Amino acid sequence: MSEIRVRIAPSPTGTPHVGTAYIALFNYCFAKSQGGKFLLRIEDTDQTRSDRLFEDMILQALRWTGLTWDEGPDVGGPYGPYRQSERTEIYREHAQILLEKGHAYKCFCTPEQLEEARQAQFKAGFSTGYDGRCSHLTPETIAQHERENAPFTIRMKVPESGKCEIHDPLRGLIEIDYKTVDHQILLKSDGFPTYHLANVVDDHLMKISHVIRGEEWLPSLPKHLLLYTYFGWNAPVVYHMPLLRNADQSKLSKRKNPTSILYYRDLGILPEALINFLGLMAYTLPEGDEIFFLEQMVKSFDIQRISLGGPIFDLQKLTWVNQKHIANLQPADLLGRLMAWKFNPDFMGKMIPLMQNRMPKLGDFMSFCDFMFYSEVSYDPSQLIPKKQESDSTRDLLYKVLWEMEKVPFPTRDDIEALCKKVGTLHGWSLRDVTHALRIAICGKSVAPPQFDVMEILGGDLCRNRILQAINALNPLGKKKLESLQEAYWQAASSYQVEEAT
Repeated sequence: MSEIRVRIAPSPTGTPHVGTAYIALFNYCFAKSQGGKFLLRIEDTDQTRSDRLFEDMILQALRWTGLTWDEGPDVGGPYGPYRQSERTEIYREHAQILLEKGHAYKCFCTPEQLEEARQAQFKAGFSTGYDGRCSHLTPETIAQHERENAPFTIRMKVPESGKCEIHDPLRGLIEIDYKTVDHQILLKSDGFPTYHLANVVDDHLMKISHVIRGEEWLPSLPKHLLLYTYFGWNAPVVYHMPLLRNADQSKLSKRKNPTSILYYRDLGILPEALINFLGLMAYTLPEGDEIFFLEQMVKSFDIQRISLGGPIFDLQKLTWVNQKHIANLQPADLLGRLMAWKFNPDFMGKMIPLMQNRMPKLGDFMSFCDFMFYSEVSYDPSQLIPKKQESDSTRDLLYKVLWEMEKVPFPTRDDIEALCKKVGTLHGWSLRDVTHALRIAICGKSVAPPQFDVMEILGGDLCRNRILQAINALNPLGKKKLESLQEAYWQAASSYQVEEAT
């Protein structure tokens, strides 16, 4: 049997998601339980959203969990580079191979033509995917477009009839009708590949034997299997893990649960407890133990033991698991963990200047800044509402602050002040009223150190979650009303940006 080789391939387009650690964990355990290799590959072909800062955060967060990789952008390996933006020429060469074999075609459709086709298909009751019109262009028409240097994408051809048979060892036989499969863009007009082409080419060239990924990728598998067939390659064995879900069974999202790995680190969750909890989402040890370490999961790992039930990301369960791991620590180790967490010169050094002129006695330090160490803060929801303002208006303002903060992963005090002024102006509130609502939401008290400095020290993840908790305390909006509020706000924000620029 050939070597077991698996990979995790996150996109550096935001803060590291717990879902990435969840999928990485099961890939790691599968590989290590069989003496295989675990790779990390950065899929950064989305040039508008990818950021090296996010890549660094992903690597930092996964290392913190205790997961390590045998090959990757930071440790190298025989099949690099392991950053897709450094492999673009490889994808272009393979796209050309598909063109020459007749399995792909150049699409010269403009955005306006694509939208027109979508609307026509929608009215006719058909799928709104691309209708394949450019797959029928004559060589003469193609040559004419090329002489005019018309921009184009490269799309894959999909059979017009038949079904794709998917053999997932966890789920059995799955059939997907090719009529529901889009003529996927493989190479964008800027020369960068889409996920689908880069993923298949990289998995083949990096000799990936097994792919373990989330079930949201099941609808894309027919495209990937077609590409393997078109290239004449053997496809890896593919497993689809159950999605992490909120309590209402919806897909885990930051609008309902904190999703950043770094949030849980800053909250005081132990890395081994987070790994333990993520393992419990879809796996149980043969002995049934709920508290275990990574090494125990690797030793006992059998991929057929994975449960496909929709795992609920239950924060109370995570807290329970964390408490069990804390209880198992030696006192000296616990002290070390506390010092590494927040009781260290770096974190405390940021707090001291804010507190020095406020505390009469050393013993007053914690009472003035206790909220900096709490998982959550408590208050009466009515305290969030400034004088002469209303509950619904306060809730809507907090939504807007939350949306602005989501655009700034590591906000400085100046970033926070600027966005608060912006939101206040657009919402028709004074900055004093904005900071009142935020002070209660973040600190749980009306008297606290300077608000913007506090929020910078706490960090974006913790602040966003406390704002979300405050929104939930004020009767959150339903989906449609929330979408309407967000659309109206972004329209107003767009005008605000234009005015600021002029």
